Amino acid sequence: MNRRTLLGLLGAVLALAVWWATSAGSTNVYYPPLPRVLDNLLEYWLGGAGTEHLLDSVRNLAVGLSIAVVLGIGLGMLVGQVRWLDRAVAPTFEFVRAIPATALIPFAMVLFGLGTSMKIFIIALGCFFPVLLNVIDGCRQLPATLLDTTRSFGITGWFRQLHVIAPAIYPRAAAGIRIAIPLALILVVTSEMTGSRIGIGFVLWTAQTSFNVVAVWGAILLLGILGLLLNLLFGAVERLTDRRYHRA
Repeated sequence: MNRRTLLGLLGAVLALAVWWATSAGSTNVYYPPLPRVLDNLLEYWLGGAGTEHLLDSVRNLAVGLSIAVVLGIGLGMLVGQVRWLDRAVAPTFEFVRAIPATALIPFAMVLFGLGTSMKIFIIALGCFFPVLLNVIDGCRQLPATLLDTTRSFGITGWFRQLHVIAPAIYPRAAAGIRIAIPLALILVVTSEMTGSRIGIGFVLWTAQTSFNVVAVWGAILLLGILGLLLNLLFGAVERLTDRRYHRA
């Protein structure tokens, strides 16, 4: 276990200890004791009726985020390398990017109804632009010597994109995906709070309107754990990619 991982674990344990100590014996209805929140997390989300809601949210998140990553990288590489296309679509991208994805939920409901398609559309749209813009910026900043070398050796087509351009823009694409991951969690919850009967957002909204504070804290803790797990998973993918591109 490296030092960075050890410090991260110690920080998490310390935060939980502080939360446990400050909430123990709490009589504040809005700040229930941590053991009650953990009981709700374990009994409802991991072994009870909440499991169905959890799985539905994770599935929507995975599909929406995957669509955003694939389209963001593919379109970003195209726009970033074709100057006239970049200039043509830049105003449109800036216009759409300025609109919060949550503000487009009514529009998505008109297009897709109240089902899964609407939620995936909102997640994909909100996560698309961080990936897209980072990839475009990475393509714009490609070293001139790299491009000149590929031209000199006649490296073109898919080989050039997969073995030269992709490794060069990989750090910027990874940064865009890291930004998109927490956005995906936010959009999962907000998309499920409107006209939905399933998902973490629906449970959170129901708990809030029924003043079930313990359930609200349980859902918030679950979202935090999901965000942590997603970042750890993407960190593992990054390490594998680093070995692939920088192996001896």
